[in-house]
Amino acid sequence: MHHDNRPTPIGSQDATKVPRFAGLGTFARIPDIGSVDDYDIAVLGVPFDGGTSYRPGARFGPMGVRQASRHLRPRFHVELDTAPLETVQAVDAGDVPCTPFSIDEAVAQIERCARDVAGRSDRRIVAIGGDHTIALPMLRAARDQHGPLALVHFDAHLDTWDTYFNSPVTHGTVFRRAFEEGLLAEDKSIHLGIRGPLYDQLDLVNDKAFGFRAIRAGDLDVIGIDGAADAVRRRVGDAPVYISIDIDVLDPAFAPGTGTPEMGGFNSRELLRLLRSLDGLDIVGGDVVEVAPAYDHAEITCLAAATVVFDLITLMTKNQAAVPVPVSATHG
Repeated sequence: MHHDNRPTPIGSQDATKVPRFAGLGTFARIPDIGSVDDYDIAVLGVPFDGGTSYRPGARFGPMGVRQASRHLRPRFHVELDTAPLETVQAVDAGDVPCTPFSIDEAVAQIERCARDVAGRSDRRIVAIGGDHTIALPMLRAARDQHGPLALVHFDAHLDTWDTYFNSPVTHGTVFRRAFEEGLLAEDKSIHLGIRGPLYDQLDLVNDKAFGFRAIRAGDLDVIGIDGAADAVRRRVGDAPVYISIDIDVLDPAFAPGTGTPEMGGFNSRELLRLLRSLDGLDIVGGDVVEVAPAYDHAEITCLAAATVVFDLITLMTKNQAAVPVPVSATHG
């Protein structure tokens, strides 16, 4: 993997030598993509929110999540019992340089950048949005790497509308487009945390026709987290999995900084336990979206998103077939 025998940083900056509030501004202070020869997992910021339908501001999500991620201690994940940054090289790939003025142009730019960052079929990307529009180009790039994908979608909303104000690509339409484009494996996808009012009851009928199953937020009170995790496992089987997490799957009490909050969502512990219960799935890509720092308080939402991004990285490392890299003295 590394051919010049140079010691290459794997983990984050050592917090016993450089305090967490100082040092690198990358996600969890992992190495920048330009400082390593090769990598297995990339964190990619996607600062686009031109597809939002209510509050704007998710374009500042990557910046806010990276700042909050300084608080993380990424050396060892207790609940998943692994040291994720000891076994694979994770990097921060910076932000996609995309236009804020054209959805179509931005989507094309995001897709090209995701393909460039992925490069090979064994590399994986965790994207930080941005609004949920960014999931469509990320899914396109991941589908070309891994074939049709099982989508595990955490969200208050279905995001399978047809159009919104005559626009076919918005943060509320991306998964209908993904279905139509053949990006999703047949009858393998599932929504988690759905709630709130709809524009039309037909939205639910159409969603089922696109091959989705939905576990509503209130269902968790009945089937529990273990029941929901079991339903996800049975649904996706052994297909390659893409996990898309809209932070508004959390109740506004736990994630106020988002564009379309809905009452009655998951609490933080429920989201984390459910996500961690998916350990062992073949997770090939993911995103965490809709963080709008301007509506946040005390980094509550940004910290929730940073924690979830770190969980996705950790889940990926447990299934990543990577060649171990010598750890440098600066590993944290």
